[in-house]
Amino acid sequence: MQADEEWQTPYRELTWQALALGILSGILLNIALIYSALKLGFAISGSAIAALIGYLLLRGRNWRGTVIENNLNQTIAAAIITAGSGVVFTLPTLFLLHSSGTIAPFSPWPLLAAGVGGAFLGVVLIIPLRRKMIEIDRLRFPTGTAVATILRSGSAGREKVRLLLNGCMLGAGWKLLLISGWLNLPGVVENDELSLSFGLLPVYVSAALYLSPMTFASGLLAGRGGLPFFFGGVAAWWFIAPAMVQANWPAADLANGALVAFIYDKALRPLGIGVLIGAAIMAMLVSVPMIMAALRSLTQVVGGSAEQRGKGSEISPWILLAGLLGALLLLFFASWSTAQVPLWRAVLATLVGTLWLGVAGLIVAQSTGMTDISPMSGMTLVSVALTMALLGGEVVAALAMGVAISVAIGQSADMMQDLKTGFLVGNRPVQQQVLEFSLSWIGVVVAFAVIYALWQGGGATTPGFGPNTPLPAPQASALAGVIEAVQNQQIPFDKFMLGGLAGMLLEWTPVGGLGIMVGLAMYLPFSITLTYGLGCLAQIRIEKWRGCAYSENVLVPWAAGLIIGEALIGVAEAFWRMGMG
Repeated sequence: MQADEEWQTPYRELTWQALALGILSGILLNIALIYSALKLGFAISGSAIAALIGYLLLRGRNWRGTVIENNLNQTIAAAIITAGSGVVFTLPTLFLLHSSGTIAPFSPWPLLAAGVGGAFLGVVLIIPLRRKMIEIDRLRFPTGTAVATILRSGSAGREKVRLLLNGCMLGAGWKLLLISGWLNLPGVVENDELSLSFGLLPVYVSAALYLSPMTFASGLLAGRGGLPFFFGGVAAWWFIAPAMVQANWPAADLANGALVAFIYDKALRPLGIGVLIGAAIMAMLVSVPMIMAALRSLTQVVGGSAEQRGKGSEISPWILLAGLLGALLLLFFASWSTAQVPLWRAVLATLVGTLWLGVAGLIVAQSTGMTDISPMSGMTLVSVALTMALLGGEVVAALAMGVAISVAIGQSADMMQDLKTGFLVGNRPVQQQVLEFSLSWIGVVVAFAVIYALWQGGGATTPGFGPNTPLPAPQASALAGVIEAVQNQQIPFDKFMLGGLAGMLLEWTPVGGLGIMVGLAMYLPFSITLTYGLGCLAQIRIEKWRGCAYSENVLVPWAAGLIIGEALIGVAEAFWRMGMG
């Protein structure tokens, strides 16, 4: 009798439960992963975590959720998360520049408009390529394929959810201990760092562990792929810094903290920026075949028949056109409403920026589909440089366009990952497209609120993120460093050139994203990099000992929980400080 009732129940697809859970989990994960990105300098995908949460709450005893329903929940959550990730690499730059006196106070509304416009553009410009990339070219999109496996994982999903929740509670509890100060021991544990020097090593070697479950867990998730990041930090602080001191490059009267600050500010920081710039340039050159492939795909879709364009399975072209026009108006408002930007420059920046956005989105989507490596950070760096030139050096307007482009290219890659997942589990693409088009802007609004709260939560005199804080924001700090050097006409050409050459050589190697990872590692405090690297080494050792299945089914959900737990408590602390202040 019960089997007959289940057979007669309509198959669940888009339900209010999936809609509500997707929005709620997307907002919470967006908050957590923004915090993580400000600490580590790169974004972590939240699609798999959202799928695990959906497995628990949508496939519970009473709801009897389906794979398609969970896929739609995951699609909504991923769209919100990715939009936030685009904001976190650009918006903090303005706070850092204002704090240093480089720019005057700025209005957030043009920036918010640009971010929302970018969320729309990233979706509408990539949708026409869905059938070509996924059904005809059959690009793999590894993350999308992995999420499809999770959605169809059956009873194994419950155990993963339990591990996720356990990790979340552990990460939250540890962060509360750090906030309370109970772990502080003068000379041993200070500023959430465990000293490993024991008074025997010089301070510039930076021998300390950052006591952050999130940082260690990020290394567990990365495994072997995160080793370049670890090795970049080792090279910077255990080889380059000691070599500089031995060569008597710093002044002889510098010691302790002053010596470390000098090495970081005058050497490692500009070298890291140069590596990032060189890696971004080389990533563009290496991506030329992908650009050509993407443009060929676009030509075939535009020139193809209605069947080739996927008529009937895609969102209405009129909705796409309306979204495109609305996004263009938002981008125009963002650039023109900034002081000292003439009308003609605003129009030019909007049109050229949109064209570049489309090309960059194609590159990132194609690269993600083939290798799962997203050159998003490099594209953002190039985008800001391009828009600054178009807008006559107006920093706020250029970064507003940078926010839009960063959000849009992230959405392009995420959209294709989600559509690949839907294709594998039998979902109708139009459902996912409508949901991403309608809801991705939420991630932009949440990201703005979180970044503002984190900045204000630092206090009246101490910034909430940036160099020498618990949230170094390496991507934004690097971009701010370039802009400050240009504005003050104090560009360290020698270090930028040397770092740029190194970045180009590293990015030219077969290891995708190597230059970006090394540049970021040189920019971060080594205590963070060391903890992250130990997580990478632990994952490699555990996988060798217990096997790939154990790593996938146990380490991944547990590590994801550690990240979420610590990040949510960290953001809650910032909101509490802001309210108390």
